[in-house]
Amino acid sequence: MPKITLEHVTKRYDKFYAVDDLSLEIEDNSFVTLLGPSGCGKTTTLRMIAGLETPTSGKITIGDRVVFDSEEGINIPANKRKVGFLFQNYALWPNMTVYENISFGLTNVKEELPVIYHDAKAAERMLVALNKPQEIVKTIEECVDKKGKLDEKKALIKLIDAYEISQYSAKKLLGYNLQKAGNLEAEANKQKELLQKVIEDAKKDAQSKNYTLNEDYTCSKDGNVVKEVRKLTKEEIDLAVRRVSRIVKIGMFMDRYPAELSGGQQQRVAIARTLAPEPTVLFMDEPLSNLDAKLRLEMRSELQRLHLETGSTFVYVTHDQMEAMTLATKICLIDNGVLQQYDAPLTVYSNPNNLFVADFVGNPSINFIDACGTQNPDGSLALTIFDDQKVTFHFNEETKLEDWFTKQDQLEAEQNQVMLEKSKQKGYVEKTNKDTNFKYHVALIDEREDFGDEEEYGRDDFVLGIRPEAIDIDEGGALAGEIYSSMPTGMETTVRLALNNYLLTGVMFGGLTYALGDRVTFNLKGDDIVLFSRKNGKMIGIGYLEVH
Repeated sequence: MPKITLEHVTKRYDKFYAVDDLSLEIEDNSFVTLLGPSGCGKTTTLRMIAGLETPTSGKITIGDRVVFDSEEGINIPANKRKVGFLFQNYALWPNMTVYENISFGLTNVKEELPVIYHDAKAAERMLVALNKPQEIVKTIEECVDKKGKLDEKKALIKLIDAYEISQYSAKKLLGYNLQKAGNLEAEANKQKELLQKVIEDAKKDAQSKNYTLNEDYTCSKDGNVVKEVRKLTKEEIDLAVRRVSRIVKIGMFMDRYPAELSGGQQQRVAIARTLAPEPTVLFMDEPLSNLDAKLRLEMRSELQRLHLETGSTFVYVTHDQMEAMTLATKICLIDNGVLQQYDAPLTVYSNPNNLFVADFVGNPSINFIDACGTQNPDGSLALTIFDDQKVTFHFNEETKLEDWFTKQDQLEAEQNQVMLEKSKQKGYVEKTNKDTNFKYHVALIDEREDFGDEEEYGRDDFVLGIRPEAIDIDEGGALAGEIYSSMPTGMETTVRLALNNYLLTGVMFGGLTYALGDRVTFNLKGDDIVLFSRKNGKMIGIGYLEVH
């Protein structure tokens, strides 16, 4: 499976930048989720890679093939990129059966394909089955009801799945009536001889054309596979349909119509249809959003298994951060068309690049606490939080604030210089959806009205990010508060604590209950509390708090 590379990809609609200078590398066999709020550019990014949207500028490579390059004038159409696309709307044909829906795209394939002796290939698959005729009989007899009547449909599906053969081969096996044979071995040998003759005839025909017949019955000549422009045969189409139906477990629904299926079953059909042409990359645009909560959870598990079994590269669009966290090997978090962070899910959760990332990932959301203070000679920070509470923040790794801010100033100057150079280029269009610092939310009992005023922050203004699991209600806690709300779910209880006018959200594990208004003490535990600069919203470091 190929690696996907995006280099400085931009998509602009007049002066609105849907995707702004995106560079990204999606590794082979990875499961990448494009995550972000509605309208952030994630679907546009997906559609540009798939070829359904043309970038304004940049370069996209799938494997070793450049599929788009604005400078070279390359733009390979979507149907030539060997990718599969699964939409939010399943778009199943209501007048077609499940089988017809899955096979529809395959029947239209006409391209250069290997020359294969399909009859011989099918004969060999049947020979493998006939080597153990008693197992065939056992499979068939499992499909006989109490009245002794054979359920042929069920028997065919069992034979198809047991021996990974087409429905045409399964019908032949069933037609041998081995379960009725007086001498099972003799009848099986008789059929094996006929199948062996099919294989021998294929070998003779290939030899007459100076072809070499490979193990999979493809033809070679002078060491190269012989190809011809042709359509897929019924055997090839059926094998492809049966292969994907086994993966998503819908073999019993082949004769049904979409209206006769549940939402989850329709989703499986849509996935099977996308997988049937064996795409090198599978793109999914919020495919689970139409399902109920329980079914979404089940389908997440199925998609994980599907990724493992197919070995394909998955690129998945969602605005549901829980979906992204549970499915992805890497999360690509986008806001306002700009890449915010591209890392493994737990890295994004515990080491967020900025306030936006910290706020967007995590349920319940992270607690933000305004802080101000200065760095001590030993490297720790003397901070004031909750208006008058003194605390000390200790970095896990040595961090000098002066050096950190100097580096940030240099980066900002470099970015300003790059933007200045861009603005001088011919055809430059100024971005109307300007990038601004993320407005984080500090939870208060009496919320202050936001008039949209921009405040100036200095190097001594900070924000602490504290995850709900870091709040620990304890009798000997260093901080005191009141239970503002308590929401038990059985496995855990989500608690909101009031401390003066501030609200903190915590998660207490176990079957705990708290009465509203109770006075409690608590600690801010752990060494994964995140410190951000209030000036630019970026993460400075991670550490732990000491309360005085």
